[in-house]
Amino acid sequence: LEAGLEIAERHAHSRILPGSSAEQGLDATVFWNYVDLRLRSPAPWRLEVELTASELIVRILRSGAVGAESRVVTNGKPSAGISPAFAVANSTGAHDKSRTVTGDCMTCGMTECFRHPAATVRHSPSLGHSAFLLDARWPEFDDWCAGHSREGDRWLTPMNGRRWRKPNYAWTPAPGVRVVHATLTALLRSFRQRRLPAQGAVRQQALLAGDEALARAYARRLKPECRHLVVSQNLLPHLWRDGVLAGRTVDVLMHRWPVRELQRRLDLALQTHRQSSTLGDFRAGNALLQAEDAALAAAARLVTPHRAMAQAAGPRGWCLDWQFPPPLVRKPSTRPSIFFPASRLSRKGVHELAQALRGLPALPEVELKVLGRAKESGPDSLAGISWSPAAPADLASAWVVVIPAWIEHQPRLALHALASGIPVVATVACGLPDHPLLHLLPEPDAVRLADVLRAVILNHCGERPNRSIFSLPQPFFEQS
Repeated sequence: LEAGLEIAERHAHSRILPGSSAEQGLDATVFWNYVDLRLRSPAPWRLEVELTASELIVRILRSGAVGAESRVVTNGKPSAGISPAFAVANSTGAHDKSRTVTGDCMTCGMTECFRHPAATVRHSPSLGHSAFLLDARWPEFDDWCAGHSREGDRWLTPMNGRRWRKPNYAWTPAPGVRVVHATLTALLRSFRQRRLPAQGAVRQQALLAGDEALARAYARRLKPECRHLVVSQNLLPHLWRDGVLAGRTVDVLMHRWPVRELQRRLDLALQTHRQSSTLGDFRAGNALLQAEDAALAAAARLVTPHRAMAQAAGPRGWCLDWQFPPPLVRKPSTRPSIFFPASRLSRKGVHELAQALRGLPALPEVELKVLGRAKESGPDSLAGISWSPAAPADLASAWVVVIPAWIEHQPRLALHALASGIPVVATVACGLPDHPLLHLLPEPDAVRLADVLRAVILNHCGERPNRSIFSLPQPFFEQS
């Protein structure tokens, strides 16, 4: 009525609840198998229906006179509509407190009604089950999911990781959980990814396409009784766009920054290293950004062991403890040995590392070992610096592990180093936990990095470094 439509036919409820709109003749039964509510308008209008985790929202949009603005009616009251957003710095959720709360079968109080869940034990299946839509396994996520599962839940994984000898898919479901695999989809995705280039837009587009295919394979296997989802983050925007999250609560396993924030960080690094061939080689489209933003804003909990991401998630962030692997048997080399557990890429801080090493001429000859094989297509930033390719086993001989990264989501070798008693110099962006051997840099900075490296190496040699070198600012998420 407020949108200017006329009610042509209406069937009122047979019972009027005190205080409801039915007392004013503003009710209609719409849950039967025939048409019992008809609306008409002299002008074009549009009906929008949105299903959130807890509400069914109906909007009527109709153009008024020429030059008039469209009106949106939500739950019988004008509204500006909803524009979901995910504020990475301090998100508090997407629930609109101003929206009118309407009654439903859970809150009407008429427990004798056959539709009220409390009326009979036959309604117990309406509680539903949870589904865990999982991709690459992290041990932290594996333990958390197992601890938050209950009998009757579903775990959807790409394949049986133990049977196929794929540790990255070897999830450990809790007892009583039903496990469903999307093996064919996962194998096809793996086959296609093996033929991708190491870097570039072609690779990123193919990875997104593989995520979308897996998300849709999972969606086809979901049951209507599923009331809650736990979703690996890379599947989230595709499930949101397909409407799979509607009517369900969602927790997200965050293994990377949201794409919008990730691209912002890459842009920031690109401003510093404009010669990089990888920092700006790909940007996701607006449709993906908007879908992920909306899905993250609607999520109940954002679960991650990454300290920086957990802090950025605000009150909804659930910070897990990183799992430390068993310590190595250390065999320190006779020469100062720096272990760089990444490829020679700008986002991993290779430029800052190179500049820092060039600023250490007063120290004994330093041996640099580089783990990864990927590199920038331009000039080698390590040109003129003595370095050699490394294997993970070389970590045992390292004096210090260095990762001054702009982007680092899963610092497994840095965790292994800390567990083995090897000092680590890393940026806050690596998301590492507090540790006596961890030296944090607020951001990639060659000068600060050189100072810390000098102190760590001299300390290993038995000399007393200048203690002021360690007076580094606290990480941004610990500052008051």
